[in-house]
Amino acid sequence: MSKALSEEDRVLWSLVTKTAKPLRKPLSPSFASGPSKPAPVAQAPAAPPSPPMALPSSLQPRKEQVAQKFDVQTRDKISKGRLPLEGRVDLHGMTQEEAYSLLLSFLRRAHEGGVRYVLVITGKGSSSRGDGVLRKSLPSWLKTQQFRHLVSGIDEASRYHGGGGAFYVRLRRRGAGR
Repeated sequence: MSKALSEEDRVLWSLVTKTAKPLRKPLSPSFASGPSKPAPVAQAPAAPPSPPMALPSSLQPRKEQVAQKFDVQTRDKISKGRLPLEGRVDLHGMTQEEAYSLLLSFLRRAHEGGVRYVLVITGKGSSSRGDGVLRKSLPSWLKTQQFRHLVSGIDEASRYHGGGGAFYVRLRRRGAGR
């Protein structure tokens, strides 16, 4: 019943194993009975803090920009089909963990392939429970360190491409943002 994993499955599994945390170990018997009196700690006189050294501007870490909304002209070109969407990923119906992993691997592959504009479908969510979890989460995910070097823009899709249940995502050019 076991089958070989696809490349995408292997990528997802490696992401899961990197972020998985081991279960908490049970307390040893000596700690389970309750706290004991702590041993007195000898305190050495504190040394005055040294002033922070400033790095030269060439060595300062570059601040990466957070994804911005599209300008009106770009959004119109995409919604009217004059600027092609080169990829799409459907996260609809997935758990947050599954969606996050799939989105990260999809955007990494698209970025490596030189893709600039993609459609990310999150779904609108249940009307009885308000906005969808993925729809709310996507913009904040794209602001995290893992996505910032890949994504330069995000905007809600036009009705033709899914409206409130989808987003246009602009990827950075290869070599930019690193």
